[in-house]
Amino acid sequence: MSERPSILIVDDEVSNIEILSATLEEDHDIYFATTGTEAIEIARTTLPDLILLDVLMPGVDGYEVCAAIKADPLIADVPVIFTTALGDQEAEVKGLMLGAIDYITKPILPVVVRARIRNHLDMKRMRDELAEMAVTDALTGLGNRRRLEKVLNQETSRLSRSGGLLSVIILDIDFFKKFNDLYGHTAGDRCLTMVAAALNRAVHHANDVTIRYGGEEFACVLPEIEHPEAMEIANSIRDRVQALGIPHSGSDASPFVSVSLGVATALCIPGSQPDSWIRAADEQLYVAKAAGRNLVAGIVFATDGVLPVASSG
Repeated sequence: MSERPSILIVDDEVSNIEILSATLEEDHDIYFATTGTEAIEIARTTLPDLILLDVLMPGVDGYEVCAAIKADPLIADVPVIFTTALGDQEAEVKGLMLGAIDYITKPILPVVVRARIRNHLDMKRMRDELAEMAVTDALTGLGNRRRLEKVLNQETSRLSRSGGLLSVIILDIDFFKKFNDLYGHTAGDRCLTMVAAALNRAVHHANDVTIRYGGEEFACVLPEIEHPEAMEIANSIRDRVQALGIPHSGSDASPFVSVSLGVATALCIPGSQPDSWIRAADEQLYVAKAAGRNLVAGIVFATDGVLPVASSG
């Protein structure tokens, strides 16, 4: 995968795309679109680092494209720079109000375009680094609750367009309060980091996300993973945590630290509520705990009302 920043150029005039591409292609990966509708689809597919967007286009104009981008959780954070020959302050204000970060006036000056884009990409990189710190759990290095909310919003938005599957696992360390009381908080922190490492080893897909949900509770977001495979992953997590062999004399479930897990899988449809997966997985976590802990329980549910259609233990 290229480490160069990627830029999506959107313009109905191919000659303008060629000029901008020639100006930027030495240091950037370039995508292009000639219509507003195409631009939105390519942006969702490629997730560019920056979008250069023409204002005046037939059909869906640049303002409508910008508004659609900023309303889409998957691509809302991508900076948009308008390119226009308007020279109209009112038009510039309108674009900035819609969420654009800058304007470039045509005909372009290559040295100016490169400098502005370099500055905006540098600012984006710094924002991304700060944003990553804000959604990372300091102890385990996993994502935190804020990251969970963001990922669920993005994935349900993305997958609802194709009716894709989404699976979520919620897990809890069994009798962790007793562990802290018996062995102390330093040992408790070490236990949390070891469980987090076991969680990461069990999750293999590129788009999967692991989370410290809060306290001794963890989560996995598994896009495009069917329920049987999600159950296999959950059982692998349970087995890996047991294999750590961390003594826990205060547990009624096992002589070693163990986890209980709830798994929820559903098709994403337009209007799906991201927290539906959390509620369904939480309910299955309670099922696993009620059955004796150190167990996995799972369900396939329907997002239009969170109605269970199948379950497994």
